[in-house]
Amino acid sequence: MAKKATKWFWGVVLTPIAIFLVTLLCVAIFAEIPSFEELEDPKSNLATLLISEDGKVFNTYHIENRSFVKFTDLPQSLVDAVVATEDARFYKHSGIDFRGLGRVGFKTLLLRRSSQGGGSTITQQLAKTLYPREELGGNKIGRTVKMVGIKLKEWITAVKLERNYTKDEIVTMYFNAIFFGSNAYGIKAASSTFFGKEPCDLTIEEGACLVGMVNKPTRYNPVLNYEQSLKRRNHVLHQMAKYDYITKAERDSLQALPITLCYQQQDHNAGLGSYFRDMLRRTMSAKEPHRSSYRQYEDYAVDSTLWSDDPLYGWLNKNHKPDGTRYNLDKDGLRIYTTLDTRMQRYAEEAVAEHLGGELQSIFSKELATKRKRPFSDDTPQDVVNLLMKQAMRWSDRYMGMKAEGVPDAEIEKSFHEKTQMRLFAWNKKGYVDTLMTPYDSIKYYKSFLRSALIAMEPNTGKVKAYVGGPNYRYFKYDNARQGKRQVGSTIKPFLYTLAMQEGFTPCDKVVNVPYSFQLPDTVWTPASTDRAEYIGRTVTLKWGLTHSSNNISAYLMKQFGPVAMVEMCRKMGIGSFLMPVYSLCCGSCDLSVYEMVAAYNVFPSRGVYCSPMLVTRIEDKSGNLLSSFSTRKKEAIGDPTAYLMVNLMQGVVNEGTAGRLKYKYGMTNVAGKTGTTNDQSDGWFIGYTPKLTAGVWVGAEDRQAHFESLYYGSGSNMALPIWGIFMKKVYADPSIRIGPDDQFTAPLGWNMRLDCTGSDEDLNAAKSTGNSDDYFF
Repeated sequence: MAKKATKWFWGVVLTPIAIFLVTLLCVAIFAEIPSFEELEDPKSNLATLLISEDGKVFNTYHIENRSFVKFTDLPQSLVDAVVATEDARFYKHSGIDFRGLGRVGFKTLLLRRSSQGGGSTITQQLAKTLYPREELGGNKIGRTVKMVGIKLKEWITAVKLERNYTKDEIVTMYFNAIFFGSNAYGIKAASSTFFGKEPCDLTIEEGACLVGMVNKPTRYNPVLNYEQSLKRRNHVLHQMAKYDYITKAERDSLQALPITLCYQQQDHNAGLGSYFRDMLRRTMSAKEPHRSSYRQYEDYAVDSTLWSDDPLYGWLNKNHKPDGTRYNLDKDGLRIYTTLDTRMQRYAEEAVAEHLGGELQSIFSKELATKRKRPFSDDTPQDVVNLLMKQAMRWSDRYMGMKAEGVPDAEIEKSFHEKTQMRLFAWNKKGYVDTLMTPYDSIKYYKSFLRSALIAMEPNTGKVKAYVGGPNYRYFKYDNARQGKRQVGSTIKPFLYTLAMQEGFTPCDKVVNVPYSFQLPDTVWTPASTDRAEYIGRTVTLKWGLTHSSNNISAYLMKQFGPVAMVEMCRKMGIGSFLMPVYSLCCGSCDLSVYEMVAAYNVFPSRGVYCSPMLVTRIEDKSGNLLSSFSTRKKEAIGDPTAYLMVNLMQGVVNEGTAGRLKYKYGMTNVAGKTGTTNDQSDGWFIGYTPKLTAGVWVGAEDRQAHFESLYYGSGSNMALPIWGIFMKKVYADPSIRIGPDDQFTAPLGWNMRLDCTGSDEDLNAAKSTGNSDDYFF
């Protein structure tokens, strides 16, 4: 009887164990267990990192915002926190903690205590990321069977991990794999998202907060559930003290601290340099140009040249992985080392926000409130208003989505006049306002906002140091810096003066200031002039002409050289867009982008050399292997003496002319530049440069029919120049950038020409200028 009982006992005990071992063996033999190569190089969706020239990751391309770190990047307190909280016996087991499983089985299953944890080790949790539970489906029995299979795979994978990697390597892989919520995958993304810093800079309590989120990323998210997150963080600190990683005194002091966040979710609408990121994606994704895809031949010619000469343009279509497949910016974890400087980029974005979001938009909104056809000017024909609104409706996501679903046009249009709850951009602390409005009115609302673009570029290299394409990328996706082309007004005049300097004129040469007319096939055209009456008929210097943006003097120079020669000079300066060789070109009747205008002005401080805008210095794969490197592409545009003469001419604009606000309000010295204002004040420009930096700013509304009514508010010196001044003042104030007011322009070797004219009214022995003159326009 005793023998029978013994056999029965061992049968009951050993049979389940035998079944378990056989099952484990079958899983190990037949299941798809990851290889060593897959464990070491998992096919995760790694974010591509955009790295600035000053060594900061300022933005990413991603599906999952995930970036890898090394063990040396992890503070010891962070490792201690996760071990104390998630796996206290981490350094004692070999992947599976049978003691922990026994504890969970006894306390959870027998004593019915549901708070004893799941018994999974850190290694098992890492293995779990390879088998997502959301793949489970079917009925309850089927899900249970699948769960058992997955669990066994996890165990085997955990054992393989322990046998082939050190504990440090496992904990590093764990921190790179875990999801922390808020679209942050891995500790690098999490520390940046919640605390705005690298993992190595996390404090003990910050690391404890992040470790506490691993268990339930939403419940313990400090942004969504602060109190729950605080309790969880304090629990982690308690565990660290329990296992002697910190003292009880440290625990108590740290638990008394609040959670101080620097939260910025890294989605596709957020982050520093979002317009630059979007522009760079378009550049790298470009396909080989075909003439049929272009309206203007000049745009096709520009892109064709870029395709053949610029290795970055179309890089994703020109370069492939070793297996022949294309690189994917959102998944392959590339490291793109850009020319952007995060300090300058931040100052540029701040400058745009300070000026647009401050007084300028407020004045513009008050002016619009008095208009019958707001946001459009009252003299805008009604059929033009209807066309602009119809186009905006058809370009909207609402229209395209409903059209794709087969909704009739009448119903779509009706939906635009039905009020709905929406969140709109606003210049306030939150950056938005929640309101009830019709989609039609929301279109008018957005058309009422002034837009802006700013690009800063380094002389002699062409490196783009700052790039802003609009007021806020989340709400204004269109890139006004490179995609948009607007009428340039008087900012084109320096190219005409460059032609004159190259042909032997000097800044101090004198011209009679009278209107000049041009015979056209069917009429006579005379550029309008706003020069004071007492200046008409006087002899003035060329420097005075540019300083005061005189259309009369520009017309005189156009008479000397003709529009074809001016177009040729613009081409030498790097302008590739369509330019009609007409006389009105001398007053800026053409549409150009901020991108090509800044690159062209950069010729002057670069001593006559055109440097193609440079965006990236090198690209590496996720392992740090070099894939491509890039260098500055240069060509001589004008001679060094000509460039220096232009510097002298354009310094007069700042010292005595239309850009005088830079001197008397912002205290800028050793600056050269030019303002620009276009028809009806639709566009305001200022492009200026110092010996070490060139920057250009444009401001205007989405539609040219929405504009200031007066030149006082709508001039380039009021709309665009203050952004330039605010930006440069911030740059000057940062000693780490090493650009300052003491930087000097250098004359060419052997220079002996006297340039004793200033461009001021003293040159004429006339009354002193009041400083109220500004650009006129075509």
